[in-house]
Amino acid sequence: MNITFQTSDKLNGQLTAVIEPADYQEKLAKSIKDYSKRVNMPGFRPGKVPASLIKRQFGKSLLAEEVNKLLQEKLYDYIRDEKINMLGEPLPVEDNNKNTFVDGDTFTFTFDIAVAPEIKVSLTKKDKVNYYNVTVSDEMVQNQVQMYRQRGGSYEKVDSYEDNDMIKGIITELDKKGNALEGGVTAEGVVMLPKYFRGADDQKKLFEAAKVNDVIRFNPAKAYDNSEAELASLLKVEKEHALEHKGDFNFQITEITRYMPGPLDQALFDQVFPKGTVTTAEQFAAKIKEQIEEQFKKDADYRFLLDLRKHVTEKVGKLEFPDEKLKRIMLANANGDEKKVEENYDKSLEELTWHLIKEQLVEMTGVKVEDNDVLDMAKEVTRMQFAQYGMLNIPDEYIDNSVKEMLKKRETVDNLIDRCVEVKLGAALKEKITLVEKDVTAEEFNKLFE
Repeated sequence: MNITFQTSDKLNGQLTAVIEPADYQEKLAKSIKDYSKRVNMPGFRPGKVPASLIKRQFGKSLLAEEVNKLLQEKLYDYIRDEKINMLGEPLPVEDNNKNTFVDGDTFTFTFDIAVAPEIKVSLTKKDKVNYYNVTVSDEMVQNQVQMYRQRGGSYEKVDSYEDNDMIKGIITELDKKGNALEGGVTAEGVVMLPKYFRGADDQKKLFEAAKVNDVIRFNPAKAYDNSEAELASLLKVEKEHALEHKGDFNFQITEITRYMPGPLDQALFDQVFPKGTVTTAEQFAAKIKEQIEEQFKKDADYRFLLDLRKHVTEKVGKLEFPDEKLKRIMLANANGDEKKVEENYDKSLEELTWHLIKEQLVEMTGVKVEDNDVLDMAKEVTRMQFAQYGMLNIPDEYIDNSVKEMLKKRETVDNLIDRCVEVKLGAALKEKITLVEKDVTAEEFNKLFE
């Protein structure tokens, strides 16, 4: 099989593959023999169909299959061996690929190739990129402690109202004189959270320090900013009639319920961290601080990579791409949606530019991803997913089972590999350049992502 590659310029090339009978006839003969063993045809015992009959009836399709397999295999071997930095896939030149697949013929295939632009990335200590050290405050630690306690909390009945309590009672519509309105709305078992009134603040203040059996006069329409849905739910009336009741109501409090955080005890410590590793509230707070610092460190590394990407991309400058061929490739991937290709083309070039730069950075730093790196990343991602649902300290066997399922999906594995590459690349590049370290608060750091 003879393959040649010619370029018309630095970005466009054409690859021609010529397949001779000697390249495929042995494979075709084997394919016909194998097919004769599998096919069922009337008048012949299984596996006894003559090869000549198979060739006459199915020879053309089997030939096309073998030629195409051979073409794919040798084509990509050639591209790899010749180090052709190709973008996307080879694009068949339709007018040159009209082969009729007759045994004994020579077949010629021609492909247009989009060639990646040549770039040279260099980084030295003269290159400066910001690196942010996030200060973890005591308030952040205590908020996290409180969050863990809230997960193990419970509702308790109390005598007097405080902000965030839930109140239950009887609601009665009033006339202008403050008496129960004849034929007006009245309902029992009505539940409210005054903290979440979204209308006038003076309505919230009416409930400050209220006690069980107190009767509070308030205006629901003002409290809920004339929301038909919320008024209908509160007053237990049809939505279309809710705004007919915009006057004052009495609310007799029959019950006040407060959510009480769980205790700061050994059970909580063992729920959040491995059993026995934390035994005091001080140790608990210290471990939580370490936890937050570790997460901010990962976020800071991610921010560093974003800033590095911007720095290197600006340093490399705008690259020239084979636009016509790239759009043909993208059009095929977008199922012929030209509008989608045009709308996303500039963004696609940005990502492609970074991909080419990243390839050179990986080669420059010698970054390699091993199987264990992917496994560790999968475990980390899995633990984070469980943590989002408040599931902490998951036994290793559950993590391992989840990881096994995760690694069955090729797309997921590819994403994990990309994450591993970026983590390792970020660590390696910190040694190549000068870090401009900046101490920031969590609020200042988060604003960087807005």
